[in-house]
This record gives sequence, structure tokens and C-alpha cells, in this order.
Amino acid sequence: MILIIHKTTISHFTHFCTNDIVIYLKDVAQLKEGVGPLKIDRENRLRKITIGANVANRSIGQVVADIKGRLADFPMAKGYFLEYGGTYKQMAETMIDLMLAFLAAAILIYMIMAAQFESLTQPFVIMFSIPMSIIGVIMGLIVMGMSFSVPAMMGVIILGGIVVNNGIVLVDYVNRLRKQGMEKHEAIIQAASARLRPILITALTTIMGILPMAFTTSQGAEMRAPLGAAVAFGLMASTILTLFVVPVMYSVTETVADRAQRKIKKKLHGRDGS
Repeated sequence: MILIIHKTTISHFTHFCTNDIVIYLKDVAQLKEGVGPLKIDRENRLRKITIGANVANRSIGQVVADIKGRLADFPMAKGYFLEYGGTYKQMAETMIDLMLAFLAAAILIYMIMAAQFESLTQPFVIMFSIPMSIIGVIMGLIVMGMSFSVPAMMGVIILGGIVVNNGIVLVDYVNRLRKQGMEKHEAIIQAASARLRPILITALTTIMGILPMAFTTSQGAEMRAPLGAAVAFGLMASTILTLFVVPVMYSVTETVADRAQRKIKKKLHGRDGS
């Protein structure tokens, strides 16, 4: 039902004061015909206008980046400002939570490996695989034309538990060869050559299983594709770079650790002798 009220009728709206005096609306307000908002929304006592839209076939981050680019040179009147909310704001808050989760996961991974190898330096060597994977994530998202979003960050967290496996296999085999009496550099070379094929096959099967997700175009692809691209390209880069970086870092850290131990032993012997 539509109720139409004439201007004259509105002007005679009344208001009763505490002393029973009748005040008409026309006495305290000036009525004009014109175009205006149906309602006025406020937040923290400030007027606001909400503009909403649905996003299809693109990530929210890309859309907001385009909007910010378009509005960068838009002259805003004094007292007005733009604020991005809704799903985009929730994603920004979620991204912070995911980063904290990634940090917690990295600490737990380090603690587990430190207990396994009974060393504080070797877990750091293995965890160099994680930065290598992030390089692949960034390159993969650029190649696929995607932005770094919440699904991509989830892929980085997943990678944190996957990419260290190659380093664990490699370092563990080097340690076993050294316990058998093999010299450090020779053990590194033999372990790298012996574990090359298993590492490549394991990584390749995982990449082939996840890669179709990165190229999916079905409904909801904007959520699944960044996750698949992050994991697939991150694992690809980490596998290749780990085969070079981990042996080098192992050699450097073990050399530094051996020198530190020798210096400590010399100081202890010097004190005992004195």
C-alpha cells in the first residue's frame, strides 16, 4: 500500500510540548519539494552512503585495487572520505590472522625438527626451503595474473609443512653418512646425488595433483585457483632451489659450528691448564 501525503498536510503535523503547547511543523521547519534520500544512514554519528557490488571471475583484491586506481585522482570534498568494508575488510583482518598462524606453524616446525636432529642449526638450514617456496608463490601468481589473497596465503601455510620434507630427507641422509665416517663435503655430494631422484619424483607427483586446481575455470575458481597456484608454483621453485641452497647452507652452518666448538674447547682447556 502506498500512502500519499500532501505538503499542506505535512506542514500541519503537530508536536505537544511538556506544557501542553501545540507546535506545528510549519512553524519550526521550512518545507520544500525536491529529490532526496529515502533514508539517512549513520555510523558513529557520521552520515554514510554504502555502495555494494558482487564480484565475479576476479578476486576482491583485484577489484578493490582497480577502484583505488580510478579514485586516486578523484577530488573529495572537505569532510568526506572513503572507507572499504564488507568482505574486503574481513579479508584484510583474516590475512593478519593467517600471518600469525604461519608464524606459529614455522615455530612448531622448527621445534619438531630441533628435537628430531638434536641440533639448533640444522632446522634453520632446512627451513630455508620456506623462503624459496615464497619466491615461487610470487612468480606463480604473477604468471597466472592473480593477486595475493587469502587463499594464496593459505597455500603458503600449507607449503610450510610440505617443502621442508625435501630438506629433511637430504639433511638426514648427510648426517647418516657422516656418522659412518664420511667427510662432510663428500657426504653432502653423495647425499644430494642419491636423494635427487626421490625428491624430484615426490615433488612432481604432488605438483601434478595440485596444478589442475590452479587452472580451473569453474564456479568458485577465484577462491580455488590462487590456492592451487600458490602450492604448485611454490613447491616447484622450492624443490629446484632447495637442491642447491640446502647443501650450501648445511656446509656453511656446520663449518661455523665446528669452528665455534673448537674455540670453546680451546678456552676450556686453557682454563684447565692454568
